[in-house]
Amino acid sequence: MAVRYELIKECKQSGARLGRLHTPHGTIDTPIFMPVGTQATVKTMSPEELKEMNAQIILSNTYHLFLRPGHEIVKEAGGLHTFMNWKRPILTDSGGFQVFSLSQLRNITEEGVAFRSHLSGEKLFIGPEKAMEIQNALGADIIMAFDECPPYPAQREYVKASTERTYRWLKRCMKAHQRPKEQALFGIVQGGMYQDLREESARQLVELDLPGYALGGLSVGESKDLMYEVLSYTTPLLPRHKPRYLMGVGSPDALIEGTIRGIDMFDCVLPTRIARNGTTMTSQGRIVVRNAKYARDFTPLDPECDCYTCRNYTRAYLRHLIKADETFGIRLTTYHNLYFLLNLMKQIRQAILEDRLLDFRDEFMMKYYGSLQPKNAF
Repeated sequence: MAVRYELIKECKQSGARLGRLHTPHGTIDTPIFMPVGTQATVKTMSPEELKEMNAQIILSNTYHLFLRPGHEIVKEAGGLHTFMNWKRPILTDSGGFQVFSLSQLRNITEEGVAFRSHLSGEKLFIGPEKAMEIQNALGADIIMAFDECPPYPAQREYVKASTERTYRWLKRCMKAHQRPKEQALFGIVQGGMYQDLREESARQLVELDLPGYALGGLSVGESKDLMYEVLSYTTPLLPRHKPRYLMGVGSPDALIEGTIRGIDMFDCVLPTRIARNGTTMTSQGRIVVRNAKYARDFTPLDPECDCYTCRNYTRAYLRHLIKADETFGIRLTTYHNLYFLLNLMKQIRQAILEDRLLDFRDEFMMKYYGSLQPKNAF
């Protein structure tokens, strides 16, 4: 297999896992947060800055790269690693979520999904075989099976039919996958919020002995408590010796709670998206630096942070840049938010090593949210 998961330790206090994921482009310490580089770039960040903050793996998007510049061009360039000058591991998603969320005009059949490009309106088609063709050309270390992400809420019969089709699509992806020794294909557990459907999906995927397993269809509008409930009964069904990936989750509380429930890998656009509006995550909680009260605040954004932004610039300066629509301001807030989450994962790994993750969670929650049980907040 292209990747190998090494389980190092399980936290005696919480059961969370500390591990290493060995890939063709390097070893990743888990649990890990993966910055999202949708279009072969993490917005406003250079590869050198990502390395500086110790981003060990990033995610890119199959759907967007299929639309532009096209997977053939990326392949001709030598693959995604060469194209974007990122020599560390990369994960590409299947494109399924974007097909369903960005394309209002789409037609789902057993073959795949016919849709119109959200850019040009052009009629396009992606099915399991096409998703594999694109991702094989992109050359990421970890690739995802083509799936349907059911909306929330959704009727049981719809979710059941969708989950069964996703499983059939997965088997077609496995057959179409041309580079199994270089790229690890992860299957995606679906089933909505229905426990029996989730459990059946997990059992079916485990029987296929895949290199890794993802949990999809979460963080799509349901409450955090419901998401944690689904994780609590689904994750234990997945193999201990394979990596587990919770897709599209990146708020600080969810990273901690997901880790406690056995998750190894996370990704989310949250840190980069909110940074563009001047919203930042700090050791004292969320700070919206564009607010007027920071106009004469000449202190660092986060006094406890040693990132480039906090070492060199003040809240007043950041507010000025954001208010003036200066790109440098977005770069600075983005840098800080990514650093904050990557450093949070480092602290989580240390807490697992020291068998104190539940204590760390409680300390962090009180300091960041002012509550042990924050509700749907980032």
